[in-house]
Amino acid sequence: MISLKSVLAKPFAKRVYKKIQKWVNHPVETQNEVFQELISEAAATEFGKDHDFISINNHADFVKRVPIRDYEALKPYVERVVAGEENILWKGKPIYFAKTSGTTSGSKYIPITKESMPTHVEAARNAILMYIHETGNSKFVNGKMIFLQGSPILNEQNGIQLGRLSGIVAHYVPKYLQKNRLPSWETNCIEDWETKVDAIVEETLPENMTVISGIPSWVQMYFERLQEKTGKKVGDIFKNFNLFIFGGVNYEPYRAKFENLIGRKVDSIELYPASEGFFAFQDKQNEKGMLLQLNSGIFYEFVKADEFFDKDPKRITIKDVEVGVNYVMIISTNAGLWSYNIGDTVEFTSTQPYRVIVSGRIKHFISAFGEHVIGKEVEQAMQEATQGSEVRISEFTVAPQINPKEELPYHEWFVEFENEPDDYSALAKKIDESLQKQNTYYFDLIQGKVLQPLKITKVKQGGFQEYMKSIGKLGGQNKLPRLSNDRKIVDKFNTTN
Repeated sequence: MISLKSVLAKPFAKRVYKKIQKWVNHPVETQNEVFQELISEAAATEFGKDHDFISINNHADFVKRVPIRDYEALKPYVERVVAGEENILWKGKPIYFAKTSGTTSGSKYIPITKESMPTHVEAARNAILMYIHETGNSKFVNGKMIFLQGSPILNEQNGIQLGRLSGIVAHYVPKYLQKNRLPSWETNCIEDWETKVDAIVEETLPENMTVISGIPSWVQMYFERLQEKTGKKVGDIFKNFNLFIFGGVNYEPYRAKFENLIGRKVDSIELYPASEGFFAFQDKQNEKGMLLQLNSGIFYEFVKADEFFDKDPKRITIKDVEVGVNYVMIISTNAGLWSYNIGDTVEFTSTQPYRVIVSGRIKHFISAFGEHVIGKEVEQAMQEATQGSEVRISEFTVAPQINPKEELPYHEWFVEFENEPDDYSALAKKIDESLQKQNTYYFDLIQGKVLQPLKITKVKQGGFQEYMKSIGKLGGQNKLPRLSNDRKIVDKFNTTN
């Protein structure tokens, strides 16, 4: 029987599609409008006064007055907001702080304002509606949907609600989805991740699950528990499960493993949300990259990643970006972040419209020998090396081995396999060849005998989850860095195996 909900979804999706096309077709003008509005709205704030917003007319003025900052540099302003002061970074007070565990700053308090909150919710909704508009598939809205996320329990600090972003967003699920949504509020509030996953398994097993959403590494854990309990593939347990929505990490290294766990292919939608803003979502099933949200109260600047640590790197707007260049993305937002470095690097796959992929983190790279290897390159190398084979990867991370005994240094790949290769050295050779092909610096170092080809170190089953648990970062929005410029992670990691 066709339900009213799935019938109504299609005209709603068409309306949203048309609305999005208006700004997609006028990207530079849209960003200029966002820029002017941000500057005028914040001119009377303490930050606006300190940086002479009143005399900023264009991007060149802005660059002169507002330097790029990371969280540490913005912290003196944030601390005043946390203390309850008004009109500091944005007019009034934020309505929430998204509390995140920063890798370098300890806990971060990212403000969310009444102007910025709706963009977090609308972008996620629009991603699903764009999928319905493109594919005509709306049947899934009749089934149950699960969003694996952090606890929705919020604390309060000086009149401002405080919690994880995914927990905050849980309070904004539209009424028409409330009945379809899992897990239950009680289960969602469980803090211990393993207990929570077990409860989710019990709750979802008898249901008609059609949409499953979350960070791939944690959805994988949920799928594995389902399989352990039933002995069946996820696609057989949930016959109508046909849409996987994910974000936070690149899905490609997980794709083969997921297709094996599910037992068949399902459509997927990639999202690019962060506490600082909802930046992009996949708008087409067969196009690479995600549509950059140009009309969401966020003004974007970009700096070439290989120039970022120069004394005065050039800051450009979307008007001047090029496809295939690795950029550090800098944002200014209606939550009061100004020329803020979120730490991500992106590459444009298209400029008509503007679509991006997340290529890595500006702090997560390996350049122990001048090779400048980034996350996207190691993920692509692993994907190319395992494609078409029976080898399946659960998780991996890469670190430099700088002082091996009596041999040349090398990159050490710590890999947890679901399906091991017959020949480890052949797999290592394939990965290394792909990396050399992608990265000329790495190629030169291998050819010049400064480095030897990479080596694979096998990690026991469940080893990565054990490591994340040992540092108190199991589940939720926590992600394992794909690569590091030192051995801090893998040295700790080794002790857990």
